Amino acid sequence: MSKAATTPVTLAPAAAAAGSLRRNKRYAAVAEVVLFLAAASSVLITIGIVAVLTYESASFFEHVSVREFLTGREWTPLFEPPKFGILPLLSGTLVTTAVALCVAIPAGTIIAVWLSEYAPYKFREALKPALELLSAVPTVVFGYFALQLVTPLLQKIIPGLPGFNMLSAGLVMGVMIIPYVASLSEDAMRAVPIALREGAYAMGATRVQTAWKVVFPAALSGISAAYILAVARALGETMVVAIAAGQEPTLTIDPRDKAETISAFIVRASLGDQPHGSIGYQSIFAAGLSLALMTLVFNIAGFFLRRRFREAY
Repeated sequence: MSKAATTPVTLAPAAAAAGSLRRNKRYAAVAEVVLFLAAASSVLITIGIVAVLTYESASFFEHVSVREFLTGREWTPLFEPPKFGILPLLSGTLVTTAVALCVAIPAGTIIAVWLSEYAPYKFREALKPALELLSAVPTVVFGYFALQLVTPLLQKIIPGLPGFNMLSAGLVMGVMIIPYVASLSEDAMRAVPIALREGAYAMGATRVQTAWKVVFPAALSGISAAYILAVARALGETMVVAIAAGQEPTLTIDPRDKAETISAFIVRASLGDQPHGSIGYQSIFAAGLSLALMTLVFNIAGFFLRRRFREAY
């Protein structure tokens, strides 16, 4: 009687545990499939974008040689005869990106160091989300901010500065991408083990020395990833440069001049100025392919940079 009475009691927990284990395995299998599909979809979408750009660009390069495209100094797809030298658009893209990085990288790095090493915990937890909200502001708002406020201020400092210029667009772009640099760099620095900081303090290092000579080098892999993301973000920015930098392709490296970037040209040409199927329309895809390749080069450089300075703790 005693054994018969106790047998169901001992088997019930075991059966429940077995059922729970089976459910967990099913959930894990479903989660694995969902994560695989998510990862595969991003790869397939990227391949699809590259395939479309390559296919459409092939038709463009049947009429325009690659040499002319890469070395030409004029970009006049609407003039007769049309000229398709990418250098003016490339110079505008690189100059505005350089100006933006001159703002975002120093400011973002200093903010990240302060948040990681100096800011009180509660203050940091309140300030960091507020900083990240800056990246949620629509870029068209930043564009008109550059055109209506930053440019008039710069014109008081720099006499003769045109209403459309790469300097104001680049400065506002730099402010816009500060959250990317600051947030990711701070995460990388917070991941550095506390033992490294304690060791530096034990050796007599000051707080500043510990932050810049111990924590910063140890987090350089993650910080470099933040820098590369900022570069890619600046290269692909559209609305700020389309509104504030101007829409005149100009081969120049002077940020005070007005110029057009690759992304701004794509926006302008996509509005209907180019007949569908024309060589001018196909130039949109050639410009887009150039921008994608530039971003790819920076991402590859960032990959090797992260692998070079990666630290495992």
